[in-house]
Amino acid sequence: MILRTAGAAARAAALLAAVSVPVFAATALLPADAAEHRTGGRADAARLAELRAELGLDRPAWERYLTWAGGMLRGDPGASLLTGRPVGELVAERLPATLALAGCALAVAIPLALLLAWSIGASRAFAGVAAAVAAVPQVVFAAGLAVLFAGVLGWLPPVSLLPPGGAPPLELLVLPALALALPAAAFAAGPLGGAVADAARRPHVRDAVARGVPAGRVALRHVAPFVLAPAVRMLALLTGGLLAATAVVEVLFGYAGLGELLVSSIGTRDAPVVQAVALLAALPVLAGLAVADVLGDRA
Repeated sequence: MILRTAGAAARAAALLAAVSVPVFAATALLPADAAEHRTGGRADAARLAELRAELGLDRPAWERYLTWAGGMLRGDPGASLLTGRPVGELVAERLPATLALAGCALAVAIPLALLLAWSIGASRAFAGVAAAVAAVPQVVFAAGLAVLFAGVLGWLPPVSLLPPGGAPPLELLVLPALALALPAAAFAAGPLGGAVADAARRPHVRDAVARGVPAGRVALRHVAPFVLAPAVRMLALLTGGLLAATAVVEVLFGYAGLGELLVSSIGTRDAPVVQAVALLAALPVLAGLAVADVLGDRA
């Protein structure tokens, strides 16, 4: 058990390091750089060269990556190329708002996904509904929810303007959380529904149903143990997907979280901030997959 856990943790760490390479490469390959954005396009070539040397942007990409990776291993993600503020400070300032949003979205998405998965396991007709809902882009959900609840009903504010570091009131979380949760739950329900259907066809489950065992007891006692590992794996993907999707939803609703910070940092080529936020989004996915691997081995 200890060896399996250590192996899963080592694989997760190796995958996290592997993820950092394309994230860095994608940021480095973008046209323009942080020096141009920092000067607002008003500096001459000599000033730009001086600023690039000051920021370390004149060094080869591999050298900058190794410097950043070494800093991460020491727990220092560096400083913003645009403002000079420590990246850890910028992330810590936005992290509570994004965690609150992702937590609310997960609180809606998980039970909805389980309910849909159980429905798909009972009838494949629900699989088509889940697939159709999952195919709808989040931006469409965001626009539709804003029109319905803010425009037509007037129950909620159409945007979630929040100063960085502020505690988000519940009414500002509802629309962005629903825009994240609804397509994510539909996406997760498809694979989970297949696992539930497979488990429901096992002889001991059919026997329990034939003996009149209540449906809730059949689900918890006879089906849940067989879908635990895929459920944890899907939960990891769901969490990572929600964190990644906050980049779109936070910008749409004006919500000052990590997703909004990621989008603005990509726009200004602020590589240390982009890399830190991207790896933070990958971390729960890899950790959840490691837990699912351990549970799957045990099963």
